[in-house]
Amino acid sequence: MDFLIRPAQTQDLKHILKIYNAEILNGTATWNSTPKSIEDFQSWFKDLAEQQFPLFVAEHSETKHIAGYADYSSFRQITGFKHTVEHSVFIHPDFSGQGLGKALMLQLIDHARQNHIHVMVAAIDHENQASIVLHEKLGFKQTGYMPEVGQKFGKWRNLVLMQLNLNT
Repeated sequence: MDFLIRPAQTQDLKHILKIYNAEILNGTATWNSTPKSIEDFQSWFKDLAEQQFPLFVAEHSETKHIAGYADYSSFRQITGFKHTVEHSVFIHPDFSGQGLGKALMLQLIDHARQNHIHVMVAAIDHENQASIVLHEKLGFKQTGYMPEVGQKFGKWRNLVLMQLNLNT
């Protein structure tokens, strides 16, 4: 399949919302437990734009379906962390295993380098081995492991922290 990675537009938010809310209800890539509204995503999109943070989508070239999306934003709201970001990548289940996660990650990494970001952080559920392996292939190193720091579906979740130094 052929996909175009491009900056998200306002009309993409309804598709991004569906992908994210499906993960809230069915997966562990996010530990949020309450589905988001379109207003939540409109506010998030505006905040990203105001801070010059990216939001990319993977659009199927023929059908124009949004198959996934990726963004990064502040790691922490403390001035000393202004050159460190945390990213997210979500792929619609119908399109998993087709290299979209890698393509979106490469777009994020390129954007971060162009914008003088020093470190990109990934916070990954410890059972998401596919994401951990992908991050390792892209040069991320595991720098932390936090047992039982969150809950999802009534079960304690462990968090793997990985980071990529973008200036090496």
